[in-house]
Amino acid sequence: MKPSWLAHCFLIIIGLMMVFQSAKGQTRELIACGHPYYPPVSWVQQEQLVGVAPAVVKLIFAELGYQVRLDTLGNWKRCLSEVKTGHADIVVAAYRIASREPDFDFSEQHIVDDPIGIYVNPNNSKIYHSLNDLKGKTVGLLFGDSFGDSLDKFIEEHNQVEYVSEGQQNLKKLAQGRIDFIPLGIVSGKLQTQKFGYTKQIIAAPFKLKTEYYYLALGSHSELSQHLPYINQRLNELHQSGKIQQLVTKYSKTYLESSTKANTP
Repeated sequence: MKPSWLAHCFLIIIGLMMVFQSAKGQTRELIACGHPYYPPVSWVQQEQLVGVAPAVVKLIFAELGYQVRLDTLGNWKRCLSEVKTGHADIVVAAYRIASREPDFDFSEQHIVDDPIGIYVNPNNSKIYHSLNDLKGKTVGLLFGDSFGDSLDKFIEEHNQVEYVSEGQQNLKKLAQGRIDFIPLGIVSGKLQTQKFGYTKQIIAAPFKLKTEYYYLALGSHSELSQHLPYINQRLNELHQSGKIQQLVTKYSKTYLESSTKANTP
């Protein structure tokens, strides 16, 4: 028996509601994480992920109709793993290196540039004039850290690595002479040494390395990759308008003004 006219209308209404709900599906909550010890790009403060990249991610995805929950998922390696396996949606900022390419879809436009420095203890009698002077030395890294393919390869081939989970641990070890150097972004390094009172014990070596870049990263399995053209467009606009540089200034100040205790999760 054919359905009545009323039943037919009811089915049409239900179908339209399903389509509408599907369109509204973009409002679902997304989970984002980031580096917990890399101001002003991102860091954990009072159990919240804050910084330039979290602010930019929330802004852009709000424009796309999403809510973003900024989670602190443990150390940096854990954050990358959670997005890689689909348990989280977004890495707010990460280097685009070869080993990550199969598992992440990166924005083409970077969020921030990151000139890399080598930080050493000036009380060490050894003076480092070039990267080659670091061969055979002990480097401190966080689990999951990368400083670009070329420096990663150099460290793998020439250095003994000591891993830690928290950024302040590396600074303390370097200040005490327990490791020989740490690679760190120039901007982040200045903020962290000032924050923890290590400006006399830790300085940047007098040679420059290449500039790396932080990009927004999505799990390669994610349907969010369809939004990358819009994300790239908006990141470019935010650079052109000076908004991102304003955020760098704002969050650098925020980091230095926050209490040391609150900065350590």
